[in-house]
Amino acid sequence: MTALFLRLIVRPLLREPLRTALTALSVALGVAVVLAIDLAGEAAAGSFRSSIETLAGDADLEVTAPGGVKADALGRLAALPHPLRLRARMEDYATVTATGEVIPLIGLDLIADALESAETAGNGKPPEGDVVWLSSSMGRKTGEKIDLQIHDRTAAYTVAGVFEQKSRIAVMDLALADRALRRDGKLDRILVWIPKGESVDAWAERLTPVAGTSATVAPQGARTRENRRMLEAFRWNLRVLSYIALVVGAFLIYNTISVSVVRRRAEIGVLRALGASRAMVLGAFLAEAALFGIVGGLAGLLLGRVMAEGAVGLLGATVESLYVSSKPASIALTPLSAMVAFAIGIGVAVASALSPALEASRVAPTEAMARGRIDYLSRVRTARDLLLACALALAAALAAQAPPLSGKPVGGYAAALLAIAAGALAVPALVRMVDRLASAALGRLGGVEAMLAMRSLTASLRRTSVLVGALATAIAMTVSVGIMVGSFRSTVLVWMDNQLEADLYLRPAGAASADRFPTLDPTLPDRLAALPMVETVDRFRAYPISYRGLPATLAGAEMKGRARFVAGTAQGIESCDCAMVSEPFANKHGVRVGDTLKLEIAPLRVIGIYFDYASERGYVIVHRNTLLKYLPDPAPSNLAVYLKPGADIEESKRAVESAARGLNVAVFSNRALREEAIAIFDRTFAITYALEAVAIVVAVMGVAGALLALVIDRRRELGLLRFLGAARGQVRKLILCEAGLLGLLANFAGTLLGVALSLILVFVINKQSFGWTIQFHRPVGVLLGALSLVYVATLLAGLYPARVATSIDPIRVVHEE
Repeated sequence: MTALFLRLIVRPLLREPLRTALTALSVALGVAVVLAIDLAGEAAAGSFRSSIETLAGDADLEVTAPGGVKADALGRLAALPHPLRLRARMEDYATVTATGEVIPLIGLDLIADALESAETAGNGKPPEGDVVWLSSSMGRKTGEKIDLQIHDRTAAYTVAGVFEQKSRIAVMDLALADRALRRDGKLDRILVWIPKGESVDAWAERLTPVAGTSATVAPQGARTRENRRMLEAFRWNLRVLSYIALVVGAFLIYNTISVSVVRRRAEIGVLRALGASRAMVLGAFLAEAALFGIVGGLAGLLLGRVMAEGAVGLLGATVESLYVSSKPASIALTPLSAMVAFAIGIGVAVASALSPALEASRVAPTEAMARGRIDYLSRVRTARDLLLACALALAAALAAQAPPLSGKPVGGYAAALLAIAAGALAVPALVRMVDRLASAALGRLGGVEAMLAMRSLTASLRRTSVLVGALATAIAMTVSVGIMVGSFRSTVLVWMDNQLEADLYLRPAGAASADRFPTLDPTLPDRLAALPMVETVDRFRAYPISYRGLPATLAGAEMKGRARFVAGTAQGIESCDCAMVSEPFANKHGVRVGDTLKLEIAPLRVIGIYFDYASERGYVIVHRNTLLKYLPDPAPSNLAVYLKPGADIEESKRAVESAARGLNVAVFSNRALREEAIAIFDRTFAITYALEAVAIVVAVMGVAGALLALVIDRRRELGLLRFLGAARGQVRKLILCEAGLLGLLANFAGTLLGVALSLILVFVINKQSFGWTIQFHRPVGVLLGALSLVYVATLLAGLYPARVATSIDPIRVVHEE
């Protein structure tokens, strides 16, 4: 068996090092992408627990409430005749003015809870004045000054101490944090330690009535679990997208083993006649695939670790923009993740080689010399494959109708996979149809070389269909994702045209995030309203909340703008305990108009569901007066300023900035806000385009390797053409025409399949994962540019095989024949 493997498999691979390397590299890229996305996703999405929840310790329970826990709740809990340990906390974010870095800011009762292992100025007593303690990772020393922006104000603080902590955070005494954060005594959390060995759930039920009507008592770390649940769909979709490169690589492995079988049919027949069993032949070709998997897997582990460094930045920006405040953690290549990626590479390689390996094991010695027989069988089965493709397409349409399973669009993924399989099975029929309809036209347009190229591809239909299928799959995913992103972008632009009606918008300066809502000075809206060019000011205040175990946002607005509604309306919202909810919130939680939301502050009746693309977390919006009734904090999170007709935008902006002098406020014109939103959108989808680019690279490499194999396999045919008078330039043109035809066929098939996949992405996977309704749009210019680039790359992939073809010595070939 070892001798068989070495002579039948290894020797031919060593004789064609370039083709062998290209095939192994395709596997390596597939493994690398899967590993990189897994590592980068874990680093980008897995670090939020170590930021805002730092120093939470091993508490058993936490008490939280929308808008903060009233201070008297701490007194009531402390007065209970139970051996409980309590710790009050205030939590927010501060911006380091010198660097622009946003760090978690935690307020603790430093008298009751001293920081452990802290290097502190003085004799361990909290120093007087505005002071902070910083983690050692900040690189500051005791006694230094540091300027921090908290909400819309900047102040200088003295570093009172440094404590050991990998996360970059700042800690203040509770009283100072209360002033800096304008909390009016409200706490963000109360951490509770219960007696050891007792039930956490039982204590949570016992403490809930004591904590207050709007407070929630839950196991410590509940916020982290909610965030992880929210991020599941995001990471799941990315993980599935990363498998595209592996799928394309599987096509190429299949093609490589198929070529091996076709080229070694005579050798297989001889070996079978000499006594080699079918199992030995099957094992030899599966071992060839496993060899590609092992080599590609090892290279993929190294490459994936490198690629993760670039991916983590893109993923971190997306997580922060759409989901939760997070700083990317260090990338950790664990033995488990390495083993999984390695096993996937080998598994995909062996599975994709199973069909041609079985075919090789069934070769009868009497048929071994029947050249062309396998291609004949491939041609006569075209009609059967086309019928099977139609059946799979119908199954894909049915799967797309399935509801989500545990919040994941499993039916949508199944529909996409079935559609790809249907497209691959329909490729042989497409090649034959093009041959019948366009062969003569190709001869007139491109000469005899183009006609021979088309007929050559049809003659080797088995290999051609796999190649076209691999490249078409990569192109289809590029087209489908391009249509989805383009449709989403166009939808967001239309939504902003309807939603952003004000002339100027204000928010606290600094980096924005989906779960951070710093506030503005409560007196600022009145100062702005007094300006002569201002017609009205709309106040908006947002709070992070939890609903049915997932994060969401509760907000109050004065409803001066308009919104487009999926269902219902906002009419009468100012005079009732009612709310309008965003479409993602409604779809995620199955909310309909007329339902009642049981929130901690009060039950709210849903009177409208509106289109919204600002946050995947989902919004519950009430009138500002209703919000103030339950959460009486007048400080707004954002302001929308409507100018009087004829007012100059730039002059008005300068007047608004002057009115906000002394505050760190960012003022955006309507146009500037739109540009920032689109920039964030484009940054969010950068990782998607990167994944598609890798799949295209893998497919084009496969085309290069397969064309090289075709040239080597057709050595006698090409040599005979040269012997009969074909010039080197004609042979070169023949090979380049084959590459061009492969590119055209793949572009055509990939575009058709891509449009079908885009429908699944837009109306099934996106809808079930994130809850957004996207208006279908065809970004023709972008798609034409991408397809042209792929076509040119396919032509370039044919240059080296063409060079090999022209170097064939016709005299030697005919002599051998």
